[in-house]
Amino acid sequence: MLAAPVLAASDYPKLKPGLWEMTTASSRTPDAKSKSTLCLDASIQQDVIRMSSGMMASMCSKSEMKMVGNRFSAEAVCNFGGSTMKSKSVMTMSGDTAYHTEAEATFDPPLGGQATSKSVIDGRYVGACKPGQKPGDLTTPSGQTINIRNVMSGKK
Repeated sequence: MLAAPVLAASDYPKLKPGLWEMTTASSRTPDAKSKSTLCLDASIQQDVIRMSSGMMASMCSKSEMKMVGNRFSAEAVCNFGGSTMKSKSVMTMSGDTAYHTEAEATFDPPLGGQATSKSVIDGRYVGACKPGQKPGDLTTPSGQTINIRNVMSGKK
């Protein structure tokens, strides 16, 4: 059961529709940053919020989120494959065209040999989606493009 009320969709950060570039640094690979891009629109943002809220409700005993000014913070306690994950994250928005997120998690017992995880994600709006891109098209660091809406619905 979800311990805290789920925020209304209007309480989440709003990102400008278009092409976003995300740069991720992780404690798993401290010397390497990865870049990905996402073609985003309001409906994709809503779909991701709905999906993650549903997952949190089924796997997490605690899920607290709040938006204060330009900072969106989240704290959760969730169970994954016999491990309890405790996570905290803070996303600082720069209007609707950039954000900086710092997240950390602990796993007890360690999950896949990992007891802690830290990551930093910087996202920035880079312009219109490329010709032929559909909202939800995510280009991974390896160059593969997948549509996250299809992934969420189980399509290939």
